[in-house]
Amino acid sequence: MSHQSQTKKENRLKYFIFFKPYGVLSQFTDKEGRPTLSDFGPLAKDVYSIGRLDADSEGLLLLSNDGKLKHLLLDPKFRHPRTYLIQVERIPSEESLEKLRKGIIIEKEKTLPSKIRLLDKDPDLPRRPVPIRFRKNVPTSWLELTLYEGKNRQVRKMTAAVGHPTLRLVRIKMGSLVLGSLKPGEIRSLTKEEIEKLKNICSPRRR
Repeated sequence: MSHQSQTKKENRLKYFIFFKPYGVLSQFTDKEGRPTLSDFGPLAKDVYSIGRLDADSEGLLLLSNDGKLKHLLLDPKFRHPRTYLIQVERIPSEESLEKLRKGIIIEKEKTLPSKIRLLDKDPDLPRRPVPIRFRKNVPTSWLELTLYEGKNRQVRKMTAAVGHPTLRLVRIKMGSLVLGSLKPGEIRSLTKEEIEKLKNICSPRRR
C-alpha cells in the first residue's frame, strides 16, 4: 500500500468514547424499539462498539471503525485489561475475593486470573435512573475488578458464583482508555495521544 493510500485510510478511521447509560443497547438499531446508540449525539453510523456492554451495564464504550484495533483489543490471546466498578449484595470475604482472583469455573470453563479489591467507600458515580433493587437488612458493597477476557455477562456470573449477585456494573477503563469525567450519554472523540497510546499498548510488537 502506498503512503498516500495509507494516509487516506487512517483519515477515515474514527474513534469515540461514550458513557453508555443503563438500559441502552450497544448497537444502533433495535427491532423492539429499545434505546440504542442512535439516540445519543452525532455518532457516525459507520462505527461499531468494540467490547459490548449489556443493556443493564453502564460505562465506557469504545466506538470505532478500526477493525485491526478491534481484533487486538478483543482477541483473548492478547489479554487486554478491562476494569469495572461493581456493586454487589453483602460484603465478600477475603476467601471469596481470592477465588475470583485465581479464577473460578463458570459454565464448565475457568476464568482467567483477575485483579479485585474491596473498596472502603462508595465510588463517585452518577445516580442510575433505575434504582438498584433494595433488600432490607441486606448490605451492599463495591468492588473494583480488572478482567483480561470478555465472556458473555462474565462479571455477573463470577460474582454470583461466590454468592454475591451484581447489582450495578460500570466499566471505567479499557486498555489505556479511561472513562474520566464523562457523564451518562456523553460522547467525545479520542485525542491523538489517546489513540496512539491505545495502539501502542495493543501492538503485537510489544509482546
